[in-house]
Amino acid sequence: MEKTEKIILVDDSENLRHVIKDFLEIKGYRVWDFKDSDAAAKVMNTKPFDLCIIDLSIRSNENFTLLQNIRKYDKQTPIIILSDSDSKEDRIKGFKLGCDDFLTKPFSIEELELRMQAILHRMATGSPIQTSKLYEERMYKLGNFIFNFSDMQLIHPKITRTLTRKEAELLRLLCEHKNKLIPREIILKEVWGEDDHSVGRSMDVFLTKLRSYLQVDDKEHLAPKEKGKRKVTYVGNYEPLVEICNIHGTGFMLKIKE
Repeated sequence: MEKTEKIILVDDSENLRHVIKDFLEIKGYRVWDFKDSDAAAKVMNTKPFDLCIIDLSIRSNENFTLLQNIRKYDKQTPIIILSDSDSKEDRIKGFKLGCDDFLTKPFSIEELELRMQAILHRMATGSPIQTSKLYEERMYKLGNFIFNFSDMQLIHPKITRTLTRKEAELLRLLCEHKNKLIPREIILKEVWGEDDHSVGRSMDVFLTKLRSYLQVDDKEHLAPKEKGKRKVTYVGNYEPLVEICNIHGTGFMLKIKE
């Protein structure tokens, strides 16, 4: 069944614009796409839309201007920003100017549609979108670490490390379910969007990296490595404050000593 939602898409990249439009139209949305903001603004002045997607070029403030102009006469239509920039300043500026979500490239189109569905559902049910919370820093306390998911930074008194997006998403998932077993297949589907052998090997690599990042406090207590042994062991009765554990080959747990 065709969806009734009307979507306006503004992106100066013809290839990306066509990929997004084709995908959304296959899903049943009605999409009006534009290369420049002036043409989009004229159409938005003549008819209502259910959601607006704006690609924000880091080379220009043009689409910030479009966002501002839309909000001058339209306070309700949800707006999703797509951006090459992952800077905290750009995200905050976008939300303060009135966007409802901010998606950093590269992203999966499936994720974009899921975010669209969430926003459209809230609009349909009359639930207000808590814009201020969307750009609020998401912080997690992990032993002596602070994990700032919004900035993708793992902060320790001795070192601050900037994570990759995939590392940050993986650590966030573990933080959201701290001290609980997360099955491998759930991690793969939540972070990678699929569950197969090749992706599973990639996940193991990322988990090994995260585990090493979290061992700043443990280095002096780590037992010497023995040939053929991969499991991390500690000297004496030392217990790490935070540790990523492999649970019987079924999944992983972020153990945090409170």
